[in-house]
Amino acid sequence: MKTNFLLTFLLVLAGSLPFQTATAQVAPDALRKQQLDFVNLGFGMFIHYGMPTFMDQDWSDPNAALELFDSPNLDAAQWAKAAKSANMTYGCLTTKHHSGFPIWDTKTTDYNVMNTPLGRDVVKEFADAFRKNDLEVMLYYSILDTHQEIRPNSITKAHIQMIKDQLTELLTNYGEINALVIDGWDAPWSRISYDEIPFDDIYYHIKSLQPNCLVMELNSAKYPGEALFYSDIKSYEQGAGQFISKEHNQLPAMACLPLQQNWFWKKSFPTTAVKDVKNLVNDFIIPYNDAYCNFMLNVAPNADGLMDENALAALKEIGQLYKKTPAYAELPAYESPVIASNLAKDVRSNSSWSDDMNIMDFANDDNFGSSWVSNAAASENPWYELTFERSIDFNSIVITEGRNNPSDYQLEYYKDGKWFPINAKAKEQGRIKILRFDTLTGQKIRLHIKPKNGRAVLSEVAVYHERIAQAKK
Repeated sequence: MKTNFLLTFLLVLAGSLPFQTATAQVAPDALRKQQLDFVNLGFGMFIHYGMPTFMDQDWSDPNAALELFDSPNLDAAQWAKAAKSANMTYGCLTTKHHSGFPIWDTKTTDYNVMNTPLGRDVVKEFADAFRKNDLEVMLYYSILDTHQEIRPNSITKAHIQMIKDQLTELLTNYGEINALVIDGWDAPWSRISYDEIPFDDIYYHIKSLQPNCLVMELNSAKYPGEALFYSDIKSYEQGAGQFISKEHNQLPAMACLPLQQNWFWKKSFPTTAVKDVKNLVNDFIIPYNDAYCNFMLNVAPNADGLMDENALAALKEIGQLYKKTPAYAELPAYESPVIASNLAKDVRSNSSWSDDMNIMDFANDDNFGSSWVSNAAASENPWYELTFERSIDFNSIVITEGRNNPSDYQLEYYKDGKWFPINAKAKEQGRIKILRFDTLTGQKIRLHIKPKNGRAVLSEVAVYHERIAQAKK
């Protein structure tokens, strides 16, 4: 009797914990289904609203006075109905932008919306309103936080814990979140690496709270478009010059662009024309949907908490032109996202004769814009090698070649004074070759290369010890 009572109690307790799971691991098949569902959502509303709304800026003063934040007529239901009028299927709200002002009821800092004249939990009102209108709910969150000094060369363990605590609040207090758009991380302008704030720790923390929540990192400025690096969805910020290849994309993707001139509301918006509606629908939304890409159109509420009339009219016109959402039965074949830290970054490297200045260090400098190039005079047997300070465990290697410079490879690793072959077949995604295998231990890794076009070109050689044994999927 006591055993049955205890079991019942534990089951009830487990059921009362929203969206919790005992494991952070997400099966690849389940992830692919989530990616497919996201692509089939087709079109949604990005909503940039926060302290910048009241400062006529996209980046607000990180110490702006709380008294500035007041939207007397804020109405998230108006936002939701505007999204419905455009035949959108979801909304995504900026919960905290780069200057570090949370617009939810957070316990992590007093510098938040609850201590402003508005004094309302905007994330809650947004989530409730969009669900009431049968729209999916997604959230945006910036890692960069200049108010809390979460910025380059300043990261502490307390900062990492604050990020986890804030994400815990967002993913436990507001129901099911379909996706989390992350920004301000490992970007050329934010300069916070995935090592300073460990990506895999944050990623699996998110998945432990809500396994079905997709993680979308806005990092396409750095990582090639042929594979998923540190993101469940390949995400393109078009306003920053990141454009998807409509002809060649084979990944689940998202592209975002503001309807107005900027992401956050400006005083000029009510009297300034928005983007051309027909151009948005016919040249962006529909063709992107046809390339496995979900389109997220940003509409910025004004300082009163409402969307301007010209934006509302544009959304209604979009709804008359955009009628059909995508209906893919499946997505192309692609490998699961690379999540772990790159163990090869900046370790000692060596190679056969290099071409001019393009020496071996360029192939593991964490920069896809530089490359090691083999010398044409040594084209028959070029090789490349990584040497670690001590033996490491690893179970995946990713080779990113130069464009139009394919090669074949034989890989081996050095352990206890001997070389052993790495028996893994590369999965090719454009110029990227992904090898996953059971965990090995070694101090060196060597690539024997057979160039197909006369010389070897390696943009990056990366080594990982991933938490999930992808080779057994």
